[in-house]
Amino acid sequence: MTIETDLLRFPMLSGFGKMEIIFPYEMATPDEENMATPGKEIVLVHHDEDHNMTTPNGENMMTHEDELMETPDTDKLGSPDEPNELALVEVQPNKRRKKKSIVWEHFTIESVSADCRRAYCKQCKQSFAYSTGSKVAGTSHLKRHIAKGTCTALLRGQDKNQLVATYTPPSKGTVSDTPKRRYRTSSSPYVMFDQDRCRQDIARMVIMHDYPLHMVEDSGFVSFVKNLQPRFNMLSFNTVQGDCVGTYLMEKQNLSKFIEAIPGRICLTLDMWSSSRSVGYVFIMGSFIDSEWKLHRRVLNVVMEQYPESPNALSHAVAVCLSDWRLDGKLFSLTFNLQNEAALDNLRLLVAIKNPLILNGQFLVGSCIAWTLSDIAKDVLDAGENTIRKIRDSVKYVTTSDSHEEKFLELRQQLQVPSERNLSLDDQMQWNTTYHMLVAASEMKEVFSCLGTSDPDYKEAPSMEDWKLVEILCTYLKLLFDAANILTTTTHPTAITVFHEVWRIHSELSRAVTSEDPFISNLSKRMLEKFDKYWKDCSLVLAAAVVMDPRFKMKLVEFSFTKVYGEEAPAYIKVVDDGIHELFDEYVALPLPLTPTYAEDGGADGNMKAEDSQGNLLSDNGFTDFDVYIMETTSHQTKSELDRYLEDSLLPRVQDFDLLGWWKLNKFKYPTLSKMARDILSIPVSSLPPDSIFITKRKKLDPYRSSLRPETVEAMICSKDWMQSGLTEVSNALVRMEY
Repeated sequence: MTIETDLLRFPMLSGFGKMEIIFPYEMATPDEENMATPGKEIVLVHHDEDHNMTTPNGENMMTHEDELMETPDTDKLGSPDEPNELALVEVQPNKRRKKKSIVWEHFTIESVSADCRRAYCKQCKQSFAYSTGSKVAGTSHLKRHIAKGTCTALLRGQDKNQLVATYTPPSKGTVSDTPKRRYRTSSSPYVMFDQDRCRQDIARMVIMHDYPLHMVEDSGFVSFVKNLQPRFNMLSFNTVQGDCVGTYLMEKQNLSKFIEAIPGRICLTLDMWSSSRSVGYVFIMGSFIDSEWKLHRRVLNVVMEQYPESPNALSHAVAVCLSDWRLDGKLFSLTFNLQNEAALDNLRLLVAIKNPLILNGQFLVGSCIAWTLSDIAKDVLDAGENTIRKIRDSVKYVTTSDSHEEKFLELRQQLQVPSERNLSLDDQMQWNTTYHMLVAASEMKEVFSCLGTSDPDYKEAPSMEDWKLVEILCTYLKLLFDAANILTTTTHPTAITVFHEVWRIHSELSRAVTSEDPFISNLSKRMLEKFDKYWKDCSLVLAAAVVMDPRFKMKLVEFSFTKVYGEEAPAYIKVVDDGIHELFDEYVALPLPLTPTYAEDGGADGNMKAEDSQGNLLSDNGFTDFDVYIMETTSHQTKSELDRYLEDSLLPRVQDFDLLGWWKLNKFKYPTLSKMARDILSIPVSSLPPDSIFITKRKKLDPYRSSLRPETVEAMICSKDWMQSGLTEVSNALVRMEY
């Protein structure tokens, strides 16, 4: 039953105890000429022994204090002395009871004249009719002012994180199954139910936690929500799917505006996922540096490809991304796990049409270092496949039985093995777990040998030759693991973070090729072949990033190339030096003014306005002749920004050096070079997220997501990434998509 009806009508029933007749809690405004009078119908209520109020048909009513909207002139309700008697509420003008309506927390009453008083909102100071002579207005119009969003000052002061929304009372004469409730919190007097806001929160919950969309139709969830808020209208699968897509579109609009405002170019990474439906999904991530010199990495698109092995799959996905985000002319590089040369040729052709080539496209396409390391690690594991199987079976024998594990620990304690590692089975989809299993088993090889002699059920103990092979495998795997582990500990890995590890691995493999041990020599050759290909494709990108670090510049390139190439190093060093200068010349020739570099933080515009207001000192009229003088007196042999930068002394190699912060501080000193540095330092070296660095096979989309529409899959995955990044603020608007 609703609490807005003028009167509640119940038949007179005998057998009730003490009863009261009360008028409704809500009175009409004076404009409606609907003041409560004794001529109105009355309400019959019953007081039981516990002082609860019920209607004649047994329904409970809210207490008089909770629901009665009283005015200052309303008297206390009287009750008859004898049971089963009826009494009318009398108005005692001379007795004023305390105002208990919650609206008085927001309003004050002020006398306008001798017989006129008005209620003033404490927030916006708007006035409302309250009393004229003996006629007293109710509180409905006051409540509507603070609850329906009319008071803008109150809405601005509410907590954005609270579920505060519009309160809409049902129409007069209607009957609701659920009584309307008022909620109070410490920071806001009203926390009212809002269906649209709840729908938005459910959509964000489903996106953030990867919940299945059909959970809103599960009986357990429906029962929980009904008990929590009976007034909530339950959602269907299609409804929540539309809300999720609507949330995605709203977040995408915010991100699109953010990307349009970046002063530099954007770099893309491509990662192809498989699925149970034999179609592929290309995950496209964008990497860029904003005007505050902060590095960002966002999932931009998830494009379904019907034929993932086709050489056109990646180029089609990139074309969709460039069109979707309007990135024509802003692409700087692509990083992905190269499938075949045909796919590479298609990508080069596409980007040549859509984007001006930088340095003849030498920065355009780069291989993923994570996939390269995983591919080489698989070669190492395949070389010792039989031995690794023995170790895995031995570890399984110990760890899958409590009695075997207890016996193993006893032997370990007796032998006083110093290792602090624990045995654990590997996940063959993550090569780093196999490496950790081999290292732990190798450190406890004496325990396994004793277990083979003391436990008759343990029959496949590795031999000494097996343990020697394990040590060799661990030596190679450690090189790869140390390099790959950098990608997991760095939030946004750049080329600089892996340059040192890459050339160090290359040097180690080059020396190992000359080993007299045929196993080591052959394994090193196979590894070096794949590493040479990566180094050939990406050494210029890696070296350019190192040059943009004022702690290293060309010095680290010269040092490392000498280690890698020996006597041939000067030729390769010259290639890097020429490439850097050629790239800088292209940035100098770009038809882009230098002023945006200064205007990023408002410095240029602000200074111009300040000087103009003091006499137009920086106008063209004041400095035209001075500019001509500078051109005539300055030597044409002036060194470029790049040459001056390279000749400056190296900075100390501090551990927590903020490279992007340094360029932000020196962008005025190197206006053109800083633009080039911004683009180079945004190049990602891996197309995989940190939790997937060690995978050995292409990631697979789960069957549930594969069953959804491609648009829904993209909306769910992209929205989650954007929400976790915290780039966009939560909006109160609900964008609905109907399916």
